[in-house]
Amino acid sequence: MSTDTLTRTATQWPGLVHADGRRWHYLDTAATAQKPQVVIDATANAMGRDYATVHRGVYTRSAEMTLAYEAARRTVAALIGGDESEVVFTRGATEAINLVAQSWGVANLRPGDRVLLSQLEHHSNIVPWQLIRERTGLEIDVCPLTADGRIDLDAAERMLTPAHKLVAFAHVSNVLGSVLDAPRAVALAHGVGAMILLDGCQAVARLPVDVAALGCDFYVFSGHKLYGPTGIGALWAKADILAEMGPWQGGGSMIDRVTFAQTTWAPAPQRFEAGTPAIIEALGLATAVDFVRDAGLDAIHAHETALVAQARAELSRINSVTLFGPEDSAGIVSFALEGVHPHDLGTILDEENVAIRAGHHCAQPLMEYLGVPATARASFGIYSDESDIAALLRGIERTMRIFG
Repeated sequence: MSTDTLTRTATQWPGLVHADGRRWHYLDTAATAQKPQVVIDATANAMGRDYATVHRGVYTRSAEMTLAYEAARRTVAALIGGDESEVVFTRGATEAINLVAQSWGVANLRPGDRVLLSQLEHHSNIVPWQLIRERTGLEIDVCPLTADGRIDLDAAERMLTPAHKLVAFAHVSNVLGSVLDAPRAVALAHGVGAMILLDGCQAVARLPVDVAALGCDFYVFSGHKLYGPTGIGALWAKADILAEMGPWQGGGSMIDRVTFAQTTWAPAPQRFEAGTPAIIEALGLATAVDFVRDAGLDAIHAHETALVAQARAELSRINSVTLFGPEDSAGIVSFALEGVHPHDLGTILDEENVAIRAGHHCAQPLMEYLGVPATARASFGIYSDESDIAALLRGIERTMRIFG
């Protein structure tokens, strides 16, 4: 890699260049994305020169920060085609799903009701529903996958009944990169009178999303996979659904009036944002959203698609490699190297300056379905290029020599 390229990388993506000037081949974007300098600057300014609390102070800087915080909500809403009144800031997708489960789920699910999940769900879209099962007596059904690792919507259609009150699917699998046919999934759920929640963590950073056009009921995602800070994410829900949902957590900011006799709640979305919010993180997330939209989601997806195609083609030439997921996976390539545990591969790759994810990827039921204890996962981002694939292949070749 040329000095000029390294300089440009270090300027825009400081996390991708080591202190000694070497490029870090970061292939773990599906776990968390590196941050562009504009996001780093935005969070630094929000924490420093612009900092004040929101929704409380009558002084100028607090009023300005409140305007900026609510502007961030509008920016996030616009990314997914929603209205700002429908976006709740959360600590991430995990908290967003738990919010839906603990508020809407507890109020609406009863013994005999059913929830349909899929075999490839992240733990954050499994465990909250198991917790609610213990409280409500609902039943959980699991939709199988197609041969190439997509949620089998033909099977879902056969499984769904009027007893199903919710369908909760990943828009894009965090392990296989398979993209859900979301419009069909929404139609199937609504066809039996069920709500549908889509986990958009792996979708919003690379695919155009329009929740109004999709017609889904809930949509969740995390900021840190979208080139933004950790500790911030969003729940989008239809306005009429949010209006009927009770608060999950109590405290400041989410109230209308408090007395010891009774408390009344603020309207949504404030009703679901108890306490001092993640002000700095929200502003950083809005900057990340602007960055992604300026880059162009179609261009990002095309870039990652080309890298996935190249990586899968190169890996398929290695006899001892087993690839998982569809050929057109979105930004993610999961694989296994015969005779080598993914943790060992990840350790050797780290010595070669390559970072991948090795393990069950918070998707242990999927690992069992695939018949493996773990996989190696290379995941791409805006900043990834062919040199990352070349470095990955060199590391695999070295691993094969070590393990004979």
